[in-house]
Amino acid sequence: MYFGAHVSIAGGLPNAPLNADKIGCEVFQMFTRSPRGGWVAPLDEKIAKQFKDNCKEKNQKEWVIHAPYFINFSSANPKIKHGSISVIRQELERGTMLGAAYLMTHLGSYKDLGPEKGFKQLVDGIAESLKGYKGSTQLLVEISAGASNAIGSTFEELGNIVNHTKLKKYNVGVCYDTQHGFAAGYDFRTPKAAKATLDKFDKEIGLEYFKMSHCNDSKTEFGSHVDRHDHIGDGQIGLNGFKSLLTDKRLAKVNFILETEDDKVVQDLEILKKIRAKAQSSAR
Repeated sequence: MYFGAHVSIAGGLPNAPLNADKIGCEVFQMFTRSPRGGWVAPLDEKIAKQFKDNCKEKNQKEWVIHAPYFINFSSANPKIKHGSISVIRQELERGTMLGAAYLMTHLGSYKDLGPEKGFKQLVDGIAESLKGYKGSTQLLVEISAGASNAIGSTFEELGNIVNHTKLKKYNVGVCYDTQHGFAAGYDFRTPKAAKATLDKFDKEIGLEYFKMSHCNDSKTEFGSHVDRHDHIGDGQIGLNGFKSLLTDKRLAKVNFILETEDDKVVQDLEILKKIRAKAQSSAR
């Protein structure tokens, strides 16, 4: 179990591992392009080698990519739908060049087409993105908080996606965001609640699909369906919640990535490392 944060690629992709090291990351997440569209950071074999050399020099254990925010496989707008399919494939190929373990993406919203038609278009779109893909970066779908018909706010729905007959062969995994899950109605504020939530995840999806987690406290109440991140211990989940989740042995090899504001991200990392150290000490 390693801890890290989302870091900037300002000045070029090879700067990401340097930025990660500066704040104490063991793993890190980044965008490889502007998250809102437009300019795309250049990438060739020379840049990829420099990036991976910097990761090795700074002893980063793993790095992952966050897809742009505009992805919406269920959009009624053909430009957005086809753009989503194309960009996910591009990001998987870029991730493979960079040695990234995962590309995680938000899935979009059913607001245009409704759940039935939107789900079919979603599955078909993901399948098209992955058709013929031979790279090493694995696609992960991220749990949503559930606002505005956002796709993927229940374990049942995520399970229906990753286990769908059209997608099963592509080994699509899940990125569990602690704040999104909490806002969607999945509790882990006590060891008992954490166990129940992971049991449910295992039943509806399969814990083998729980590949990584975004680690964020919540500014909003349990079950609010509102996506608002807070610093670890400052929000509605609280320190005991993170202790309950991080000490469940079923997540021992899962890495956690912070998406909290820069002002206290170093402190957030230190808190997570202390929880891990205490758990390891008590297990001896």
